[in-house]
Amino acid sequence: MSDTTTAGQYDSQPMEPEPHYMRSTGRIAAIVARFISYLAYVYIIFVEVILFLGFFLLLFGANPSSSFVEWAYRNLDRAMKPFRGIFTPIELGTTNGNQIESIFDTSVLFAMIIYGIIGLLIHSLIQWLTYKVRMIERQDRNEEAAIEAARIRHEMLRSGMTATTTVTQATPTGTTSTTATAVPPPSDRGSVPPPPSSPTI
Repeated sequence: MSDTTTAGQYDSQPMEPEPHYMRSTGRIAAIVARFISYLAYVYIIFVEVILFLGFFLLLFGANPSSSFVEWAYRNLDRAMKPFRGIFTPIELGTTNGNQIESIFDTSVLFAMIIYGIIGLLIHSLIQWLTYKVRMIERQDRNEEAAIEAARIRHEMLRSGMTATTTVTQATPTGTTSTTATAVPPPSDRGSVPPPPSSPTI
């Protein structure tokens, strides 16, 4: 009975790792979400630059017939659609030379604050997603190292050797190593006495 149990113990195969795409579903989702967050963050930065330029161009009474000023005002109108009309612009008078009104647009300042808050939130989301991706990658490496160590122990036990394996795992504070020793169980067969020696004549 013991021989059958020992053979069954040795013939049992170690647990095979799951397919990589199954173990990395959360990692892929986090990477995709982080990529989308990066795109949104870049857009927010672009809008902030447009609002900054438009605010000072209005304040200093820039000539709207200039190509650059026309481009800046066109993009400013797009960015200001949700905020247009919240506050009344303050006219500061005309500038010297081109007789263009200098405007202190408080709505633009308010839009800059709102877009800035949104940018901070997106930046925090990117940091959190980056942390999640690193945690998932660390868990994958630890799992693969543990499965590899179990496979090596299994092979050494089948060959009747003492299996000593060291598993190195990554942790947030560094790496830790664990050494495990597995000794194959002794056979229950009694020791067979040597055959009797033939008498000498």
